[in-house]
Amino acid sequence: MSPATAIGDCRRCESPLERGDLRCAICSETVPSAEGPDAHHERVEILRCRGCGAAMGYEIEAQAPRCGFCDAVLEVETVEDPVEQTEHYLAFRVTPDEARRSLKAWFGRQGFFRVQDLRQRAQVEELTPLWWVAWVFDADATISWSADSDHGSRRSAWAPHAGQTPMTFRRLLVSASRGLTNAEADVLAESYDLGARQPSPEGPPGAVVERFDVQRSQARQKVAEAIQLIAASEVTQRHVPGTRVRNLHVAALVRGLSTERFAFPAYVMAYRYKSKLYRVVISGHQASILTGEAPLHWLRVLGAILALILALALIAAAVAAAA
Repeated sequence: MSPATAIGDCRRCESPLERGDLRCAICSETVPSAEGPDAHHERVEILRCRGCGAAMGYEIEAQAPRCGFCDAVLEVETVEDPVEQTEHYLAFRVTPDEARRSLKAWFGRQGFFRVQDLRQRAQVEELTPLWWVAWVFDADATISWSADSDHGSRRSAWAPHAGQTPMTFRRLLVSASRGLTNAEADVLAESYDLGARQPSPEGPPGAVVERFDVQRSQARQKVAEAIQLIAASEVTQRHVPGTRVRNLHVAALVRGLSTERFAFPAYVMAYRYKSKLYRVVISGHQASILTGEAPLHWLRVLGAILALILALALIAAAVAAAA
């Protein structure tokens, strides 16, 4: 937690409190009114996308503004309730020209099931530099779990197991973006250097900033859900014995949760192939990290499906003949 957002510790469990907290994130103790969100109430004016719902930073100089993620029209919206505010920005390290070159190289790396003339026929129509938002959190937790597995099942197919394990979460990123999918955010996350944070955005002319647009209670819920998902994956891979698992239940007792709010640089690039529009998102820190859509070569896909069906039919015929 950064000093700018810390307002003290919870009087019950001594977990860190942040500006905007209504209750302690760990034990739900009410934050004293002198330290609560009313003392820091702020009306936030944002531009809301009619298409994807992303909240963009309002800039008076914007002319006929459109969403940087999906190009839909933006509308001015005033948020009365306390919402999350960006604390840290990462500056762009990738120039627009480098982003375009990375996209061209990506066109040439598509696999067998993609169209082969993408690099020659794709037309880049738009390149939008922007910052998308996410929480970065630290936490310590005790994870209690129960599950059935095939370990020790003996005559039965399944046997019950349970246990507890401590887990430490450090510098984990949870997307708060409405403009990016979680899959896109996960790909981009590995490219960013969190140590290069700064208090204000720095990037190409015309770059826009996505805004946090959820209240603190909702933000903490998203982080708690991320902890549950990560813990479930860790428990399945490392703690439940056996090779098959079912009925996994995980409960996390979290201690010392702290969050920071970051804005991450990226380029959203739209390109057209045979009249259809596709999107690619490129990291603003490392041009080689990108994710996007590419058109399929449907004849090859269909040929592969037919070949698989034929192979399965031949195997079934061979098994029947052997029987």
